[in-house]
Amino acid sequence: MRIISMVPSWTETLIAAGADVVGRTRFCIHPHDQIKGIPAIGGTKDWDLKKLESLKPDLIILDREENTREMGAYSGAPIFTTHVQNINDMPKELALLATATKLPKLMEYSHRFSSVLAMPKKHRSLANLPTVEEWLHPIHDEAKIETIVYMIWKNPWMAVSRQTFIGSMLEHVVGENKILFTEAVSYPKISLETLNEETTLLLFSTEPFPFAKQKTELKKLRFPSAIVDGEKWSWFGLRSLLFLESFHSL
Repeated sequence: MRIISMVPSWTETLIAAGADVVGRTRFCIHPHDQIKGIPAIGGTKDWDLKKLESLKPDLIILDREENTREMGAYSGAPIFTTHVQNINDMPKELALLATATKLPKLMEYSHRFSSVLAMPKKHRSLANLPTVEEWLHPIHDEAKIETIVYMIWKNPWMAVSRQTFIGSMLEHVVGENKILFTEAVSYPKISLETLNEETTLLLFSTEPFPFAKQKTELKKLRFPSAIVDGEKWSWFGLRSLLFLESFHSL
């Protein structure tokens, strides 16, 4: 089955499961050793229809949170659309994707995700938070940390709320009482001036905004803060599964 995946997380997962992925987005960068040979036909919000049709796909994979309604309305090839909002969606969505693609490995991933989610929660010390690439300002008194703000953008500052996949990952790893934003907006704009420097931990993601390149400026902020690997928190599918399995095994 010739598959075009317009969802970076699914592209990586599909290739690992043995799929014949013949088209992808320019943001599909994993697995590095295999992705270069697969043509990029656009981004997650747009595509080149001529390139798409030249690849003669048997199936196009989309996600409601990643792609547009216009892409979902395309009628030139069968489309399968997932809807991933929370880590609890993963067993079901992987199982549905396994059926649509006829890839048994995806069903295995579904069962493994169910097993991970059923494991007892074991929240680790924030000082040993997984995925930290560098502490900009270490935590000196963990007992004072009341909230965690996961930053995804600058100018304006933007963070994630509980109602996102990242938010659900944070709840699973650090506990639901530590995440500040509970509003309906998935990615709220925030003012750092409204946050308490002593009780707030800022996590600056490596994506989509390249915070890792702005360490000097970020260090001027007085908050306890760190650069974290954004892919492990935001890429659903295989990458988040492996991260959570590793977390629970430690």
